[in-house]
Amino acid sequence: METLTISIPEKKSRLVKQILRGLGVTIQEKRTNSGYKEKITKVSTWSDEDLKSFDNAINSFGSLKSAQW
Repeated sequence: METLTISIPEKKSRLVKQILRGLGVTIQEKRTNSGYKEKITKVSTWSDEDLKSFDNAINSFGSLKSAQW
């Protein structure tokens, strides 16, 4: 089986696909990237000040001593 890639003008797309399917051609639609580039630009970032609070919490937790019985 051979693979053929063609570009079809948007106005003729439906007609060409119908004709090709009528001839027994299997059409694989090109999948979109589902907007992953747009989604990834909306990911929030943390400032250095935000990260300092995490470091302070880690250091505070590390300085805790076990209770003496």
